Amino acid sequence: MGGDHGPSKAALPDYKIWKWEGTPLEMTQQRLARRGLRDPWMRNEAWRYTGSFGVPVAFKDVLLRGFKKGFLAFAVVLAVEYAFFPPKKSEH
Repeated sequence: MGGDHGPSKAALPDYKIWKWEGTPLEMTQQRLARRGLRDPWMRNEAWRYTGSFGVPVAFKDVLLRGFKKGFLAFAVVLAVEYAFFPPKKSEH
């Protein structure tokens, strides 16, 4: 019932490509090793520190994202408004 609507399994990357060496997880592994422990699942969390996930996001990056385009749009709209609808001078 329902039939097969595509691949039955999602394509997952090989777990062997993730390495925890060179990430903050390395310090955790060292602390565990001092106690005689080891975390075999640490590799599953290593993806968080690689590629674009590993780049820290600064507050200014979030705050200023799109600011240039927004300011340019504001300037264009303001110029069009003053060009086609100039402010009326009132006598007070």
